[in-house]
Formats: sequence, C-alpha cells, structure tokens
Amino acid sequence: MQKTKHSLLSVGFAVLSHAAVAAESGFTLETVDPDADRLALQAFYQQRFPGVPLEEYVNGIYAIDPDSRKQWDALMEFPPYEFDLEEGEELFNTPFANGQGYADCFENGGIGIRQKYPYWNREEGSVKTLEQEINECRVKNGEEPLPWKKGDLAKVSAYMAFTSRGKVFEIEIPADDSRALQAYLDGKEFFYSKRGQLNLSCANCHLKGSRIHVRADLPGPALGHPTHFPVVRSKWGEIGTLHRRYEGCYRDTRSVPLPPQADEFRKLEYFQTYMSNGLVVNGPGARK
Repeated sequence: MQKTKHSLLSVGFAVLSHAAVAAESGFTLETVDPDADRLALQAFYQQRFPGVPLEEYVNGIYAIDPDSRKQWDALMEFPPYEFDLEEGEELFNTPFANGQGYADCFENGGIGIRQKYPYWNREEGSVKTLEQEINECRVKNGEEPLPWKKGDLAKVSAYMAFTSRGKVFEIEIPADDSRALQAYLDGKEFFYSKRGQLNLSCANCHLKGSRIHVRADLPGPALGHPTHFPVVRSKWGEIGTLHRRYEGCYRDTRSVPLPPQADEFRKLEYFQTYMSNGLVVNGPGARK
C-alpha cells in the first residue's frame, strides 16, 4: 500500500509509543499489519487464560473469571436491558415528523447490520460509528440529534445490535485507501499510549491488567470489548454506549476528557472492533 510521508512518520511514532507498553504484556506489536495484530492479541489471551475458547471473549470479564460468571449468569435470568430493548424497538419503528424513519437510512432497513460498524467511509475520509449514523439519520430528517451517552440513542442502538446477535464482525480496512490504515493505526496508538496524571493506557488495564483487581473492579479483556455494547452497567443504573465507557475510562486516567464520538474515540473503536473480527455480536449486554 502506498503511504504519504505524513503516514509513514505517524506509523513510526505509533510503533515507538506502543513498544514499551506492549512488551509489558509479553508480546510485540511492531507491525502495521492489522491481521497480524489481531492474531497476536488472540494468542496473548490464549496463553494468558488457557482453556478459554476465543468465542467466549464476547462475554468480557465473565469469560475469564468464574466467580463473576456465576453472578452474571444469575443476573441474566432476567436481563436488565429488556425494557430498553422494547423501548428501542418502538423508537426505531416510530416515524419521524416527515414520515420517514430509521429504517430508511440504513442498509437492510437497519436490521442485522451491527457487525459492519464501525466502517471506513471513503467519501468522507473518516470512521463512521453506528451511533453517529443514527444521529445523522435524525438530522437528515429534520429531527434533533440525541445525547451520545445514554437514553434513546443507546436504546435504538441496543435494538439494532439485538437484531444482529450471532452475526460475525466483519470490519474492513480497505487496502486501496491508505487513510483507512492510518485511522486504524491512530486507534492502535491511542490504545497503547499512556496518558493523564496516572500515566495509564487502555492496554495497562485491559491486557496484562485483565482480571487483576483495581480497587473493587476486575478489568475485562480487550478482546471482544466492543461486541456487547450498548450495556446496562450496575454502576450507571441504566443503559449506555461504548463511547460513554470510553469517556469514563479516559477520565479515570485523570486526563482532560474527550467527548463521545470524538475522532480519537471513533478510531479507537475502529481498532478495537477490528481486533474482534471473527467474534459475534451479542449486544446489548449487562456489566457491573
């Protein structure tokens, strides 16, 4: 793939910034090959938690911590997102004032498409997320955009995710567009770069830190992280989006918060979801 001078410089910086953090986790990510990254991440977890099938990683911490799994199994007898799903379906099927609806904005009427998000939009030259396009659909039809983190947006997204349950993620990085690879690498760099007063990266908690107590919390694995969103978190007491979780994690490092759907977060989602290629959609979910 041809790269601009700027892209090559960015790739070089990404490799340097990743190396120290990746080394702490026992493997090397000095590559610009996304599929090699994905296989390396899978191999890391297979070595770290032998005997856990890869397909279990859609269940987050409950894939790797038996005690947490027992509590979660009991909770899921009556999933806390059931009412959100019902409301999300109703919202999805309620026409806008102009007579159009969400189904008119999406491929296949918006049903069974969650596994294709986020994706690289060649025309706009940017990563597009499902929540972003839900709000763009509203604006296009004369409606006000919804708040990014919770509420109706999360409910509509949850319903769309539910219609895709069991479908395998198929995130693509177009080989003929170097901007797409750069967006992936920017997301990868963000994941491994330390930040904030606590000097922590996403990788610190969700690679080697998986299933190691941080106060009362057990961080889940990075593999499969985006598959189950939106989620009802006990801490939130309601359903919320992936970018709400990103914002909270970012704040926890004592960094100046980035807003949901910031360019950095969309690229992070692009990277993380590509790492989950081969796993299935199982959202919405329930977490601590």
